[in-house]
Amino acid sequence: MAPIAVGDVLPDGTLSCFDAEDKLQQVTVHSLAAGKKVIIFGVPGAFTPTCSLKHVPGFIEKAGELKSKGVDEIICISVNDPFVMKAWAKTYPENKDVKFLADGSATYTHALGLELDLGEKGLGTRSRRFALLVEDLKVKAANVESGGEFTVSSADDILKAL
Repeated sequence: MAPIAVGDVLPDGTLSCFDAEDKLQQVTVHSLAAGKKVIIFGVPGAFTPTCSLKHVPGFIEKAGELKSKGVDEIICISVNDPFVMKAWAKTYPENKDVKFLADGSATYTHALGLELDLGEKGLGTRSRRFALLVEDLKVKAANVESGGEFTVSSADDILKAL
């Protein structure tokens, strides 16, 4: 399947997270994105160096600026279980705006065409690093990295698209 691209309609899918009352929830991507301007960024794995030290902190630090440009939701997706994503989110106590959503079986990642086979490294199927700008379910920017790079999917790169 070809990776998601500018002009595509964002596919729907179900992801997992914990709500404010610490209850496990299933949420659909369309319920979060329909009629809104959203950023969805994907990372290969929770607690990994580039994801934890650069990618996620950039979106947390720039959340105010992104929101001032009309962004309604900032969503981080990783092929991890919701318990891992909850623990990872807690390592960013300053975060108020980035939602951490789990794609435990990589089903949604496959729907986006953004899966990455890291089986040789013992990590199985993961997500390529990416950042999407989506307006009312239509992809306006699709910044997808090659391999393990971090050159086009940062919060600053998405700001340029706004």
